[in-house]
Amino acid sequence: MTRRLLLFGRGWDEWDRTPLKQQPEQAAPKQKSGRRFATTLSFCALFFAGLALSAGAGNSVRGLLQSSSPDGTSSSSLETTMTAADALPTQHVQGVVHAAGLESAVHATAAQVQAPQQRAVHATSAVRPTASSASATGKTQHARGTAGARPAARGVAGRQAKKPSRAKPGRPEKTQPLDAEGTLPGATVWLYQAAPDPTPPAARLRLTFARQLVAQSRAAHVDWALVLAVLRAKGQNGRAPASVAQLHSLSFKLASVGGRANGWAAALAYSSQAPFADRVVALRHYYRAVGMPSLVYGLLSQKRDLEDRVLHDSRLSIYPGGRNDVAAHKVDVRVLAVMLYLADTYHSVIVSCLISGHHLYARPGVISAHIFGRAVDIAALNGESIYGHQQPGGITEQAVRSLLLLPPEMMPAQIISLLGLGGPSFPLANHYDHIHIGY
Repeated sequence: MTRRLLLFGRGWDEWDRTPLKQQPEQAAPKQKSGRRFATTLSFCALFFAGLALSAGAGNSVRGLLQSSSPDGTSSSSLETTMTAADALPTQHVQGVVHAAGLESAVHATAAQVQAPQQRAVHATSAVRPTASSASATGKTQHARGTAGARPAARGVAGRQAKKPSRAKPGRPEKTQPLDAEGTLPGATVWLYQAAPDPTPPAARLRLTFARQLVAQSRAAHVDWALVLAVLRAKGQNGRAPASVAQLHSLSFKLASVGGRANGWAAALAYSSQAPFADRVVALRHYYRAVGMPSLVYGLLSQKRDLEDRVLHDSRLSIYPGGRNDVAAHKVDVRVLAVMLYLADTYHSVIVSCLISGHHLYARPGVISAHIFGRAVDIAALNGESIYGHQQPGGITEQAVRSLLLLPPEMMPAQIISLLGLGGPSFPLANHYDHIHIGY
């Protein structure tokens, strides 16, 4: 046993027949090939080509800005801005452009080319740090860094170009109220001009016919206005609508059917038509209101007489400001005639507004007809207020119908209340307490 230990150093049960592993011999170093140098050289060529493209884009943007600048001052400011943009990031470039104090036209042009300018500047600023880091490292790191810098530069430039320029949020502008005196597109324009005579020479009565009309009516003891109203309602127009014989026959016929006491009943008996009788009565009130001289010589020639009658008619109740408007000859002759017409029809009229006391605008941009003396507001008729009496069949409807029966030359352009009966009459909610009659 002692010999075995000395010879072999261990027992047979401890023997390991596995051969020992020999360490592999180191391979001979490979010779360096020129492939890596060629790869590095190609990436360097691509890098400088990218720089050339970036410089070309900057020159094109500068040319656009110089061609759109209105004067030399703005061109020099743009050149300074572009030079600073080559060395500054995007945020600083925007600050320089705003601080240059360019004209409004240059701001518009710079805004149009802002996106390509940002792309060029970001591409240049992203590539240059890569080039400086690549020159400090070895050739292998330089090639790898350059190859990865171009996609990174494109991604950064794309993300920054998509970001909109952040402007300082300002307070939202408050909606300005509609200015009544402002110039509004499509506003109605009222021309303050002298209106023509509502009774032109062709519509006036001949003087000889007027004398014959009065004479025959007086002989039959009927109103001359009733006889003339029947002639006009029948459609006999002209300066002499009937001869002496026709006047004599018509006057005595109306007298025989009750024309001396009730004109409407006489007209109904004459024609057997209620609308005809209504029109005859309306024309009769109008002819009596304006008088024979107005029918012969025209309303404008009798304006002073009509003003005097309006001021001294006990059936008309006009507020002091309105009386001053009439006395100052500011009220249109048609308004004077329609006030006398309503007074003759309803026996009492309360006028609430002429010119004085009315606001300037009827609606934004439209001057009211009251300002020109071509409108009147009626507050009450026959002792009955318009307020609260605008139901169908009430005093308001009767007055509107009476106005719609006026002759064509005296037809108002506006008859406003809470009722619309067609023609120039239409409803407005703010006319609940009066009837507006405008020309």
